[in-house]
Amino acid sequence: MKAPRLAATGALAATAVVVLSSPAFAHVSVQPEGAAAKGGYAVIDFKVPNERDNASTTKLEVNFPTDHPLASVMPEPMAGWDIKVTKSKLAKPVESHGEQLTEAVSKVTWTADGKGIEPGYFEKFPVSVGALPEDTDELAFKAIQTYDNKEVVRWIEEQKEGDEEPETPAPVLTLSAASEDGHHGSAAAEDASDDTKSTENAAAETAAPADSSDTTARVLGVVGIVVGALGVAYGVLAGRRRTDA
Repeated sequence: MKAPRLAATGALAATAVVVLSSPAFAHVSVQPEGAAAKGGYAVIDFKVPNERDNASTTKLEVNFPTDHPLASVMPEPMAGWDIKVTKSKLAKPVESHGEQLTEAVSKVTWTADGKGIEPGYFEKFPVSVGALPEDTDELAFKAIQTYDNKEVVRWIEEQKEGDEEPETPAPVLTLSAASEDGHHGSAAAEDASDDTKSTENAAAETAAPADSSDTTARVLGVVGIVVGALGVAYGVLAGRRRTDA
């Protein structure tokens, strides 16, 4: 009996370690709303979880890549947060879609004017960006998270190929391939249109037998009524004959 009890105790201890260490896996990340296609525009969300149980997140700074500058960066207004967009001159002008960029957004800062992100909660910070570069597969955004107890967590470590994920990784946006015709998102629209047509055709094919069955049912109903009427008439006539007799 002692061995099973020891095994159970060890399992519970291991579970406790996993539960206590799980917050380390929750970090600032970035994901697009839909697709982030090369050469196109996208809305991206910086997801910020609160990893502390005794402090609130009151400030987020996101540094935008200057090696692949974005001509357009527009954060969405958020209740409870003051937003500041910082532009910087580029060390070397960059051509982006036929336009020479001499300066670009280098940082967006969100500062809470209220409670911020309280323990046990997370918040998404949306930003419209574009045009996305066509000569890279991903963009790294170094982020700095500040708590109301003055603690600062720097999510700035970049993942190196072949290495384990760093303790405080920088948010990385993966870019999808642009459509061959150059109209970003048009392929998805065509697929949706094809799906709609297929659904309509399937509905039409299903409706045809239903109409046929309905017509047959009506004919049989009419025949039933006629037969019933004839039966009643026959009964009446038969009754009269018996009475006359």
